[in-house]
Amino acid sequence: MVIKVFLATSSGSTAIKKKQQDVVGFLEALKVDYTQLDIACNEENRMWMRQNVPMEKKPTNGIPLPPQIFNEDSYCGDYDTFFDAKEDNTVYSFLGLPPPPGSKEAVEADKAHIVENGTHAEEADAEGNPDDSAEVPVEERNGDAHGEEDAQAADEEEEGEGGEEEVAEGETAEATEGETAGDEAPAEETGEEAMEETDEEARAEEEEDQEGADDDREEEEAEVQEEEEEEDVEETQEEEAE
Repeated sequence: MVIKVFLATSSGSTAIKKKQQDVVGFLEALKVDYTQLDIACNEENRMWMRQNVPMEKKPTNGIPLPPQIFNEDSYCGDYDTFFDAKEDNTVYSFLGLPPPPGSKEAVEADKAHIVENGTHAEEADAEGNPDDSAEVPVEERNGDAHGEEDAQAADEEEEGEGGEEEVAEGETAEATEGETAGDEAPAEETGEEAMEETDEEARAEEEEDQEGADDDREEEEAEVQEEEEEEDVEETQEEEAE
């Protein structure tokens, strides 16, 4: 397939010259084989170009201006459609040529084919049927097949961790209550012991007071008895003296 570019080498229009240079320069940069056909010096080229541009692509006056691009006898477009294809990275598609491997257009076309058919374009067999041995993995076509399982496992792990945390919190709370109860129990025992000691001290003091009172009564009785004995002695002496 040969790309034909119809030009006017002796055009007096600066705009047309610039458009022609843009098309030719871009094709050379892409290393696309093409043939320049001059319509200014060759009436046959001029007539062929005008006859093969589709009616719906011609301007209102019916005379198409260069540059006009063909792939053999198939019409590709004029400068405006070429410029749009260049901006969209679809020049090879515009020219009717397969994009070279590794080019942006080839990568985009491969991605589009994967999305549409689920297999790589270059992995189809000679009859155009997808090669089952090179089928795109299920994960790439339908998303991660294990995504839901992983998510479910993650949820179960979180629930398990939550349960363990609740159990741990419950055990901690019970331990805390046990310690608190343990602390309160010695405190209660200490209070009871203190009360018992106070009662014993009180009883001891009462006993001491009682013993002291008994001692006082005995001393008083002894004094009274001595006084009585002394009186008896005095009366006896008086009687003897008389």
